Parts: sequence; structure tokens; C-alpha cells
Amino acid sequence: MARPRGGTGTNQGAVRRHNLGTLLRHVHDAGEMSRADLTYRMGLNRSTIAGLVSELESLGLLEHASPAAPRGAGRPSAGVRIRDDGPYVVAVDLGVDQVVVAAVGLGGRIGVRAATALTQPSEAWHVGASVAGLVRRVVATSPAAAPLLGIGVAVPGLVRRSDGLVRHAPNLGWRDVSFGSIVLAALDLDVPIAVGNDADLGAWAEHRLGAAVDVADVVYLSGNVGVGAGVILGGRRLEGVAGYAGEVGHLCHDPAGTTCHCGSRGCWETVVGAPAIAEALCCPAEQVPRLGVMLDELSTAPRELRPIGVELGRGLASVVNVFNPSIVVLGGYFRPLFRLLGPEVTAGLAERSLRPARDAVRLAAPGLGTDSVLLGAAEAAMGPVFDDPVASLATAVTGAPDHLAG
Repeated sequence: MARPRGGTGTNQGAVRRHNLGTLLRHVHDAGEMSRADLTYRMGLNRSTIAGLVSELESLGLLEHASPAAPRGAGRPSAGVRIRDDGPYVVAVDLGVDQVVVAAVGLGGRIGVRAATALTQPSEAWHVGASVAGLVRRVVATSPAAAPLLGIGVAVPGLVRRSDGLVRHAPNLGWRDVSFGSIVLAALDLDVPIAVGNDADLGAWAEHRLGAAVDVADVVYLSGNVGVGAGVILGGRRLEGVAGYAGEVGHLCHDPAGTTCHCGSRGCWETVVGAPAIAEALCCPAEQVPRLGVMLDELSTAPRELRPIGVELGRGLASVVNVFNPSIVVLGGYFRPLFRLLGPEVTAGLAERSLRPARDAVRLAAPGLGTDSVLLGAAEAAMGPVFDDPVASLATAVTGAPDHLAG
């Protein structure tokens, strides 16, 4: 007899913690599920599922939903869903020119958000203070009784997987920065904090909740000031030995090209990143932070942008040839660029990609819109609650501490 997929662990307590987290993850991904579907997906009997649901309801994580329509004959199965007033995390999408902070509940529900522009160069402690100010604003306007599980931060740079150290963020001018510690010190708060690469987190969010749900081989291409990629192969995140995989923006695109922020010459991001787009549009430096808004407002592509579309496709050819994904999700500035320059992008891709790999791939806009990275940061912060819901809630902060409410 096949071993139930929901029952792994070394003892009864570990098995129950695992099953609680797995059930919560299923409902989180779907938003609402019937108990019958949970029974089917987890390979457990109905009474065990009922007990797990009851415990998660008592923890304030799930609530009863209207009965779902049955698959066949019989009575409708009772449903469960994520509580709207349940625990939440604070997600931080740190860009080069702005930072966005939001409260995100289980199920990917984005609550109150706040944002501010950043000027460069900017010291990490100064950015940390700005982030802390936004976190205070978000926490102060969130429901007082809702537990804060933790904070997730997405950074445009190389982030060491073992401890979240930002080893190198060339477009921020940072090296070996413990940004998570800086933020927590500015908040004077002891909660779990997870720091990750923005493209990696964007890829995970699109895989779990967006355009690449149920797709095993995914590349999420993040185009902002720089260019990075999050890669999922066979349903598993490709991170590399230390967590630095996916820096496709620094593939050599033109050996005779211009010098990149990273110190190399002719990197792909020098011809498709924000500075190249701004130059093509004759955009003044002070308007670069609005570049994404400006691109979204365009209904047709200016002639000057067409070469960038071709170079985007040519660089994508290397990505497609190496990783052979089913889908490439184009995030950041690449989302409006692909809408405006689809024929140019596909022409560049066809020019340099191998035909079998090109035939297998689909280019797509993010299913989560502009929130892929933000929701990826939230997913990183939520990790502990899916590992052990009881322990995670035991360390959560309930209510806004006085020094955060101000």
C-alpha cells in the first residue's frame, strides 16, 4: 500500500506538525478548499483531516467556508478558507529607486501598503531606517489583534542563503551588508526576518500563486535598474551552492560594450536595464524612478525602444538555451516592454535560440502583476508557519508595540 503523502516525520508530534503545515499550505495556495479535496491531496482519512482543520481553526488560521459542490453524487463537502483577520507578515520589495512595504496575510491577501522613493547612492543604514519607517506605518494600520509572524525582504543583489547577508548589490553600491539586522535594529523588534534575492522570490511567487502555477520549469526575469532571474527546475528552486544562481544580467552580451556596475564590460543589463531604456526615451535622470509608470502609460512603442526589444529577445535566447524552461515570466520593466515590443522580443529570441528549446517555451506577463516580488518576500517570511504553525504563532508579535505604532 502506498505511504500517505501527508504522513512523514520521525515521531507522532513531528508527523502532526508536518501535516498541519501541509494542510495550511494547500489552503494558502488555493485560498479556499473543501475537506474532500484536502483528503484526496494529502492521502489521509476524513477524521484526520477534520482534526487538523479543527486545530488550525482554533489557532485562528482557518475558518469554515460554505460547502463546496461535490465531485459526484453525495452531499457537498464542508469547506475551509484562510481567515481574513488572521496572522500576517510584512513584505518589503526593495528596489534601487524605491521601496514598497505591505502587510500580507495568508492566502496572499495584500493589505495596507506604503512606499517611498530612494535616492542613490544611499548607505544601507539610511535605507534600513526608511524601511523601518514604512514597516511602522503598515503595522500601525493593521488589525491590532492580528499576530505579526515576521518580515520578508527582497533585495536586488546576491544574498547568501545561509544567513541572508547581502554579499553584493552593485546597483545599490553594497557589499557584505547584513540588511535584515539593520532593519530589525531600527525597529527594535525581535521577529523572524528573511532576506532573499528579488528575482528568486518573484519566481517562487509566480510558481506558487501566479502565471506559473503547476509549471515545473520556470524562469522569472526581473527587469529593473539591473536584470536578474529566478529559476525553478523540476519544481525546485535553483539557488546554487550559496544562493547566487540566476545573475543572468551579467552574462556577457557584447564584449565591446559599455562598462557595467559590476565592473565587467558588455553585460546584458547594460543594453536592456533601466539606464538603457531611459536613454532611449531621452528621460531625465529625475524621472527614472517613474520609468515603470511611463512605460505602462504608453499605448504604442516609440521607435527608439525597438532595438531594446530585440536585445531583450537575444539575451533571452541564452536563458532559454541554458535552462530549457516551459515558461519565462517577464517581470519589472520587461512586463510593459513585452506588451509594447512583443514582435521585436520574439524576433531576437528566434535569432539566437536553439529551435527545440524555443519551441518548448512560452513568454508570459506576471500573473501577479507588479506584486510578484512583494508576494515572494511574503512567501519567504511565511515559511516558518508552514513548517510548524504552532511554534510560529508562539513567537509572533500580537498587537502593535508602542514603538512601532508611532
